[in-house]
Amino acid sequence: MTYLTNELWFPPVNESTREGLLAVGGDLSTERLVLAYRSGIFPWFEASNPILWWSPDPRFVLYPDRLKVSRSMKHVMRKTAYKVTINKAFSVVIKECSKVKRSGQTGTWITNSMIDAYINLHQLGYAKSIEVWDNANLVGGFYGVDLNNGIFCGESMFTKENNASKIGFITFIQNTRYKLIDCQVYTSHLESLGAEEISREAYMEYL
Repeated sequence: MTYLTNELWFPPVNESTREGLLAVGGDLSTERLVLAYRSGIFPWFEASNPILWWSPDPRFVLYPDRLKVSRSMKHVMRKTAYKVTINKAFSVVIKECSKVKRSGQTGTWITNSMIDAYINLHQLGYAKSIEVWDNANLVGGFYGVDLNNGIFCGESMFTKENNASKIGFITFIQNTRYKLIDCQVYTSHLESLGAEEISREAYMEYL
């Protein structure tokens, strides 16, 4: 296990633990976050923990051309008049994501320091949000990191109405220019949409 200081570096990702934990500590500066994502690493920790840096093997990803949309979901999308936008309300989206209660977590990993850090990334063009609107009401959305390398690194999503975030995600994927969507770790929800596991080595080749 590597403990980071103020020095801007990360150990090789193959030094991660079996669970994918690579390093502890450091900071959430824009420079370190950009270096992390470019190195196949992301932060994930709860407010009571130090900063934890991860690079899991296998990696959970979605190839846009393998997106799965069920017949029932296609029907829902035809019947729903939601509007999907990009980068219209980044700070609102990430704050809504921080409020979502997730199974197995005692608190949010999207802490105030994380919110500030990713808002900085967004302002510098490294992060984007996708919003789903029901008229003037924001009913769903998600955000992630874009390093202009053909990969979108999804971070978190929220929904206030049934299927809102799913509609936003599907619409985003169907109109994307990305070659790969990094979903980081397995979820059954994203698996149902076509996400799959690949080796960390294969993911690093994409980077």
